[in-house]
Amino acid sequence: MSNHNSINVYIISDSLGETGNNLAQAAIVQFPKADFKVHRYPLIKTISILTGILHKATRENAIIVHTFSDSELSSFANDYCKENNLAVIDALSGIIKLLAERTGDEPLHKAGINHNTDHAYFKRIEAIEFAVTYDDGKDPSGFLKADIVLLGVSRTSKTPLSLFLANHGYKVANLPLVPKTHIPDQIYQVDPKKIFGLTNDPSILNNIRRERMISYGLNPDTNYSNMDNIQAELDFAMELYKKLGCPIINVANKSIEETATLIMESLKENEE
Repeated sequence: MSNHNSINVYIISDSLGETGNNLAQAAIVQFPKADFKVHRYPLIKTISILTGILHKATRENAIIVHTFSDSELSSFANDYCKENNLAVIDALSGIIKLLAERTGDEPLHKAGINHNTDHAYFKRIEAIEFAVTYDDGKDPSGFLKADIVLLGVSRTSKTPLSLFLANHGYKVANLPLVPKTHIPDQIYQVDPKKIFGLTNDPSILNNIRRERMISYGLNPDTNYSNMDNIQAELDFAMELYKKLGCPIINVANKSIEETATLIMESLKENEE
């Protein structure tokens, strides 16, 4: 057990604060025993509002992570933290200063400008909308439009994986596999290199499904979690994957990030 009390982390930005939050989360996961409470304060545009947030942070002895494009806000936050002995990470102004020195250009100091001009941002939004529209095989036409098609039995992380990949700009459609149900004809028209068959270990799938039923307040011992039925589902899925000739990924003990990385790397290799 950790000896730490709750550690407050304030993410403050004049934009959405995604950069600061991603930075903080990447560090926080390295300390699983500690109790971190992350507070996000996006779109902070004035000294007066920032002052109120920093006063509250002082009372809680919080760690400050800020990503201000506005140099006045950035300087104020840094000075305040120094004067009040608050731990602070200025995650943006240092690199802006370095790039200004190297390029000889004056930075724009405009918040959120990457969201206004970055094509990749709009591509991500479009991909997320696509993933929602074509989740769970709701519209088979999506399989022919997708960059990635995910196949798998229930509880092989198809939907969260689709959304994670969408956040990287990939249009993803997925199809749940159930024995004796019709496989849409469109699946057989997709390039097998774009299809990824997801599988899992029967015992792990059994535990996941039982926990899901318990969370709903239902009897965990049903056909859904029956080991023989699970094995039959996995066998049905594996037979389809072999027929399609698509890559197969066992998601047992893999995080969404790990599985997504395998898929993205496979796509890149096929493009070369």
